[in-house]
Amino acid sequence: MAILKINGENKTFENVPSTMKALLEFLNVDDATVVAEVNGQIIPRGSFDKTPLQDGHSIELIRFVGGG
Repeated sequence: MAILKINGENKTFENVPSTMKALLEFLNVDDATVVAEVNGQIIPRGSFDKTPLQDGHSIELIRFVGGG
């Protein structure tokens, strides 16, 4: 078992998603509508598929919502 802290909440995974892109797919989040931060560093959207995740990482996801 592995734990990622996502937006302040510990989430347990049988296997940590290998990359930020894999995590977003697992969470069913469109990567075009989110800003991601791992351990205090903002991750460029074009690097989501190259950003590895490991047990214990702290992740913040901020989603854009349209409206008026």
